[in-house]
Amino acid sequence: MKKLSPLAVCRMALAGALLLGALVGLAGCSGAQSAPESTFVLLDGSKKTSADLQGKVTLINFWATSCVTCVAEMPKMVSTYNKYQARGYDTLAVAMRYDPPSYVVNYAQTRQLPFKVAIDNTGALAKAWGDVQLTPTTFLVNKRGQIVKQYVGEPDFAALHQLIEKLLEES
Repeated sequence: MKKLSPLAVCRMALAGALLLGALVGLAGCSGAQSAPESTFVLLDGSKKTSADLQGKVTLINFWATSCVTCVAEMPKMVSTYNKYQARGYDTLAVAMRYDPPSYVVNYAQTRQLPFKVAIDNTGALAKAWGDVQLTPTTFLVNKRGQIVKQYVGEPDFAALHQLIEKLLEES
């Protein structure tokens, strides 16, 4: 068997990553994936299920108070929620398992987050939503309960707003 140079191995890995990215992109175009069945425990102790998302365009944002990007994007999340919530849009912020609940409660209260906040105490939500490990990871779910877009890192909010508007117009 011929030994490959490090450059050849790198090129093969890049080609594989590009192919995988193209396949994932194509999968997203051919049909949206249903949001996983899950139960979110909110800060007030109430529960919301993924079935409750149906009928609204919903942004599910996995975040942590220790995540610099999460904290930086949160005002834009609030602004987006305020802009579209009257038209059938919702946001659900899911704090990661490692985030101390007292920090999450303090953050939500001091920032007066207008949307629902859940804590993923066991990590089951992150696991169900594709084994989320990087924050922020955000999912946009349409009115039929299907994931139409996933963002790892801060979304391009202008493009996100265009997509939200398009999804809000769908019946």
